[in-house]
Amino acid sequence: MPNYTTDEDLELLAELGVDLAPEVSGLRSAKEERIIAGFEEIERFVIEQGRLPYHGEACDIFERLYAVRLDRLRESEECRQVLSPLDSHGLLDAEASLITEENLSDEALLASLDVDAELNNDVMQLVNVRSRQEIKAAEEIAQRTVCADFIEFKPIFEQLQRDLRTGTRQTIKYQDNAAIDQGDLFILDGQKVLVASIGDFFVSDYGRHDSRLRVIYDNGTESDLLLRSLQRALNKDKASRRITKPDFGPLFSHVEAEDDLPSGHIYVLRSRSDDPFIAENRSIIHKIGVTGGDVKTRIANAKNDPTYLLADVEIVATFKLVNINRKGLEKLIHKFFSSARLDLELPDRFGIPVQPQEWFLVPFEAIEQAVNKIQDGTIDQFRYDRKTANFTERIKGLV
Repeated sequence: MPNYTTDEDLELLAELGVDLAPEVSGLRSAKEERIIAGFEEIERFVIEQGRLPYHGEACDIFERLYAVRLDRLRESEECRQVLSPLDSHGLLDAEASLITEENLSDEALLASLDVDAELNNDVMQLVNVRSRQEIKAAEEIAQRTVCADFIEFKPIFEQLQRDLRTGTRQTIKYQDNAAIDQGDLFILDGQKVLVASIGDFFVSDYGRHDSRLRVIYDNGTESDLLLRSLQRALNKDKASRRITKPDFGPLFSHVEAEDDLPSGHIYVLRSRSDDPFIAENRSIIHKIGVTGGDVKTRIANAKNDPTYLLADVEIVATFKLVNINRKGLEKLIHKFFSSARLDLELPDRFGIPVQPQEWFLVPFEAIEQAVNKIQDGTIDQFRYDRKTANFTERIKGLV
């Protein structure tokens, strides 16, 4: 039947409070619901904190996860299409933190705008006004100069090349923002790089700990760039590599030799449990184990085993082992992450309480970093800080 509704009819319906908007046909997909749920967590953080989530070691793990998630949502056109109608706070296009004037002093407000104010209580007197682009450029760019004492470093690079050729040293992929220490060696933009010294640590304009380095390049030049600038450069260069230390031997085989004895795998699992706590923190709850058998066979009956939280699991990653004591390696990994062990008790099929020991509140990036440090023999030099989800250097002389 034709619709003869007039403008007057529409006005009358509107006055009566009848919603004239067309109904949205169809329901959201499960993927769209996950995207929206993740975005709503970020919105709640912004409302509670009055600012966008930050990256960086000084922030807690959840804020850093929200910051990474927001970056990925912004980069995805599919996510933008889903979220744009719901983005009432403009988070998808915000360039600065949403800190309000009520939450900041005048000095802090000026600092957040990259404006230096004289500390004479006259906050209207501005000096050294710099754009964000200029500040970023000043951080990233460190002028290379001729290394006057390169004769002392040349033998190191020559020996390094021989070690790489004979296999005494290996190169492994640099992990995003992994720790950098004095004496570390890298390949960056096709050049071998030595971190000759690390200066005193300080707090940067962004509230992050940083340090000035002396970096020597194999072409006879050097620079004094910031530690975080070197990390960013290594992250940006997709071909960057860390050069391992000698004498430790490869923990994980890149090339198998005839006399290698297969030892199994390190495996990292993620639970699919519907438990509210596990579901909320699923991305940072992982089971870490070592097995000599097939990982898929090992987890086939996971949903009936309290060791696997009585739920199916997904394999996040596996690392192949050769000529390694599996039990000793597993004990080492669990001890390293012991401060972040998941405190959870579940009843088994007979009702007996069981407390799984191999689950940890640790992001996968930290697990991968630990594996690399075991591989290059430096794991004993670090401790895991569960509050920041980062590695801190052990004080020599302390256990």
